Amino acid sequence: MDTAVSLHFTKMHGLGNDFILLDRLQYDEPVPVEQIPLLADRRTGVGFDQVLIIEAASSPAHDFNYRIYNADGSEAQHCGNGARCVARYLLDQGLSQKSDITLGMPNGSSIHCQALEDGQVSVNMGAPITRPADIPFIADAEALTYPLQVAGEEIEISAISMGNPHAVIVVDDLDLAPVAELGPLIEKHEAFPQGVNAGFMQVMDAENIRLRVYERGAGETLACGTGACAAVVAGIQRSLLSETVTVALKGGTLSINWRGGDSPVIMTGPATTVYQGQIDL
Repeated sequence: MDTAVSLHFTKMHGLGNDFILLDRLQYDEPVPVEQIPLLADRRTGVGFDQVLIIEAASSPAHDFNYRIYNADGSEAQHCGNGARCVARYLLDQGLSQKSDITLGMPNGSSIHCQALEDGQVSVNMGAPITRPADIPFIADAEALTYPLQVAGEEIEISAISMGNPHAVIVVDDLDLAPVAELGPLIEKHEAFPQGVNAGFMQVMDAENIRLRVYERGAGETLACGTGACAAVVAGIQRSLLSETVTVALKGGTLSINWRGGDSPVIMTGPATTVYQGQIDL
């Protein structure tokens, strides 16, 4: 007879993009990767979009290590809303006394977070990646936009990586955008060898957009931090937006700033703890 293993977790969200956070600093428990889809089920499990994992730093350049798994059990490269939640948790638990926290990612990159006095958290998301081979995206040459054949139609996308790949589509009316229909087809499009997050952006004016994102491995979420960054970068590159933009998502708003070129994208928004729990696996 198998013995149950207890898993301690904290339920958090960033604008409704929700997570369970596993603290491997205080609880040295194995990560149940094979059971993530069961835990993610919103009817029979805990329910979440991603799993966030905090571990001891493996490099002196980082304060902590940070890993992410999607609801389907696949590992993700980046999650901006999750990074804000990790920083908030570390401070609230007294695991860090610094308002500036550097998180190390599995690929060796860093995420820099700064807790603000109003309770929000700013995250330096790094410079956007637009070279197709580095996204990765199959294209003959780098361009501002690309044609993509989806469901027998040609749509125009911007292809950008914010540590994970994004396809950004500009739409006239976000409420009528075919997110549920086109999102899964774009996510698994052959032009994106590792899959892609599909962002549908409505430009309200130069400083405001509305956005819905169908996330790779998770489906449509209430908010996507890297998606908001990618959308603003795409809009600025296409001369549709100014350098500071308010992004309205289903779960709330983010502020995104990008000065162009190799400048980092700065994302600012809230991070909320819902509850702490323990589940027997």
